[in-house]
Amino acid sequence: METRQQTSSTPFPNIPPIIESDDREYQDTGVPSTVAIAGHPLHPLSVIFPIAFLAGALVTDAVYWLLRDEFWARASFWLIVAGLGGGVIAAIIGMSDFLQIERVRKRTAGWAHMILNVTLLVLTAINLALRWGNPIDGVLPWGLVLSTIVGTLTSLSGWFGAELSYRHKIGVVGAGSRTQP
Repeated sequence: METRQQTSSTPFPNIPPIIESDDREYQDTGVPSTVAIAGHPLHPLSVIFPIAFLAGALVTDAVYWLLRDEFWARASFWLIVAGLGGGVIAAIIGMSDFLQIERVRKRTAGWAHMILNVTLLVLTAINLALRWGNPIDGVLPWGLVLSTIVGTLTSLSGWFGAELSYRHKIGVVGAGSRTQP
């Protein structure tokens, strides 16, 4: 078992930070979300379905590409509609934390998470616009390309969101300072 002196920067978890780290945050109790019910943050809850819908759209686009069955193109269209709608709700909740918790804005991970999410929502809206009126013709090639980019950005954004929660203790149960650890 490693001691605190043996680790380079952060004692818990012993995973090197991708962007930045502050050891004081591990001693801090954390900062609760500004949008919560009975202390339970809503942002992590609100992202589950949009992520699943947009990942599903990537899968149904790929299946359409392989089989050319119109069912899969229509399924992608509705998954994108649901993913965009749910994503907007998650973005509103997340933006509340971003604007009200200074500690989020002080972290590169906070900015990366927000910029990636705004970008993926814009790309999802473009993807939906390509398919509007004719979901079948909008899949190939640009719908599939956009779905792939959105899937990749969603994974990257999720990494940074986890950095905020697990490394910087933002949006967790605690009584820490909103400005600093």
